[in-house]
Amino acid sequence: MTASDRSALRLAWARHATGATTLALEPASADASFRSYWRGYVDGQPVIVMDSPPEKENPAPWVEIGERLARAGLHVPKVMVADLEQGFLLIEDLGTRTYLPELNDASVDALYGDALDALLRMQAHVDTQGLPSFDHAWQTMELEIMPSWFLERHLGVTLACGEWDVVENAFTAIMHVIAEQPRAFMHRDYHSRNLLVTEERSPGIIDFQGAMSGPITYDLASLLRDAYIVWDNERVEGWVEAYRLRLLDARLLDETVDTDRFRRWFDLTGLQRHIKILGLFCRLCYRDGKPGYLDDLPRVLRYVLDTARRHADTAPLADLIEAMVGDRDLRVAVIA
Repeated sequence: MTASDRSALRLAWARHATGATTLALEPASADASFRSYWRGYVDGQPVIVMDSPPEKENPAPWVEIGERLARAGLHVPKVMVADLEQGFLLIEDLGTRTYLPELNDASVDALYGDALDALLRMQAHVDTQGLPSFDHAWQTMELEIMPSWFLERHLGVTLACGEWDVVENAFTAIMHVIAEQPRAFMHRDYHSRNLLVTEERSPGIIDFQGAMSGPITYDLASLLRDAYIVWDNERVEGWVEAYRLRLLDARLLDETVDTDRFRRWFDLTGLQRHIKILGLFCRLCYRDGKPGYLDDLPRVLRYVLDTARRHADTAPLADLIEAMVGDRDLRVAVIA
C-alpha cells in the first residue's frame, strides 16, 4: 500500500469512527517507529487518530499496556474506537505540552516531582505478568547496536581483538549490575518527549507500547539522564537519592541497598541505555532515513563518557570510544 493509499484509508476510517463527514487530519507527531499520530477536531474538540500499520507496528501491545497503566491510576490516553486489524485507533488528545520545552531551572523540580510520583505508582502498582523480560539476551542485542551502527557505520572503524575485549568487559559489568536489581514495570522510554503537562493528573504518559519487566533504575535513568536535556550532576544525584528513599518506604527496595550501591545501579543501567542510543540514533539515520537524530549524539556521547569514567570496570570503554571519535562532528552523516 502506498503512503497516499494509507492516508486516504486513514481519513475515511476516522470520518466513519467520529461520524464527522468533513473531518480533516493534520500531523500531530511521529515517533521513531512506523507509528504516526494525527489530530482532528470534532465539534471543536480535538481527537487523535493513531495509525499503526499492523504488519509493521502491531497496535495491540499499545492498547493492552495502556489498560494496565490506566488500571493503576496513571494518566494515559483513553481509547474511544479501536480497529486493530487495520491499525487505526481513535484516542483521547492529551494536548501538545510535552515536558521538553517546558523544562527549565525554575520548573524542573515540580515537573520531575510529578513524573517521579507517576513512576513510583507505575513501579508499585502496574502488573508485569506476561510482559517481556528485559533479560540478558535483550540487553546484549541492544548493546550490540552501538558497535555496528555507531562505531562501524558512523565512525567507519573496525575493532581489533583487544578493542573488542574492552567493549565486552564493559558490557559484562553493565549486565551484572542490571541482574542485581529488583524488577518492576519498565516503560523503557520514560523521558521528556513522552510526558505531557496536563491540567489534571499530570503528567500524561505516552509511547509505552514497548514496556517490559526490568531493573528498577531503568526508567529513573531514562528520565534524569534524558537524551534530549541535561541537568547538573549534583542535582541529578539529589533526585536519585530522594527516589531511593521513596523506594525503601514503598518496600520496593531492600534496606541493604545503600546510596553508593543504588547510584552504581543507576549509573550503569543508564549507561546501557545510552550505549544503545548511540547506535540507535545512527541506525535511525542510515537505515530509516531520519538524520535529525544525529543532532542529539554529542549529548548522548557525553553521558556515556562521563558515566563510564565513574566506574573502574567501564572506564576503559570511555577511553576507547573517545579515541575513535577524535575531533569528528558526530552530527554530520557519512555517505557510504
